[in-house]
Amino acid sequence: MQTVLPGVVENTGKNDVKLGVLAILLMVCCPLDGLQRQASGTVSSPTKPDHDWVLKWSDEFNGPNGSSSDPKKWALESGGNGWGNDELEYYTSRPQNVRIENGNLVIEALKGEFKGPDGVKRRYTSGRLTTNGRFSQAYGRFEARIEIPSGQGVWPAFWLLGDDYSTAGWPDCGEIDVMENVDVNKAMIHGSIHGPGYSARESLSSTFTLAHGKFSDGFHIFAIEWEPRAIHFYVDDTLYATKTPADLPSGAKWVYDHPFFIILNLAVGGNLPASPDTSTEFPQRMLVDYVRVYSRK
Repeated sequence: MQTVLPGVVENTGKNDVKLGVLAILLMVCCPLDGLQRQASGTVSSPTKPDHDWVLKWSDEFNGPNGSSSDPKKWALESGGNGWGNDELEYYTSRPQNVRIENGNLVIEALKGEFKGPDGVKRRYTSGRLTTNGRFSQAYGRFEARIEIPSGQGVWPAFWLLGDDYSTAGWPDCGEIDVMENVDVNKAMIHGSIHGPGYSARESLSSTFTLAHGKFSDGFHIFAIEWEPRAIHFYVDDTLYATKTPADLPSGAKWVYDHPFFIILNLAVGGNLPASPDTSTEFPQRMLVDYVRVYSRK
């Protein structure tokens, strides 16, 4: 069957045929709908990445402007103890640091003296959310659409921690960093796994660098596809790394065969990123359009 596209004249002369062929090529190579979606940054309702996935849990962050995250899905953590990384911020549950705004979760790092109820004083505040005690899952596709902040010395992260953390401790519980940016270079993100015998930040980490622009210029989709003996890392559906037991140091244990919970946070400073400097303008914002978790059929 021959398909005749609207606006293409069939068999009326050489010029018309050439115009028709050109129109077809343009529509195939540069679909208008795709260009419009890319330009507008709009996102459709939750859909499966492919026919093998079933949506199991999600948060679209569609609450009223100024509202908090859904307490049935997220716990807001607080404290200024450095969080094991000598971080400079105090995490709070205040709407100034964590809120819903225009269909996004906003995690906002602010500069200013703050004294917590525990008496700890910090020069920065920010937000940290976790699904611990509310949702965890072993295996599947974990993805989030995020715009990271642009300043030096801020550390946005979307990551998973083993739900036996309270008993096994870290790193025995396992950690999967779906996305973190710890570099002055905002065109680069890291995907990593950490476990017993390979907990150093650089040990099992891979990077993805954009060919054009920065991750702080707009939203990107960060995901893992996790199965019993492999974890695959994606940016905008491009596979850039796979970690398997064969990648572990000799004798090290693969600790990714039990449920993990989700963490979203925006740290300031710490052991890994450079500290904020005079070029870092506050506030710095991490925007999360959605978080979705799938499992195999």
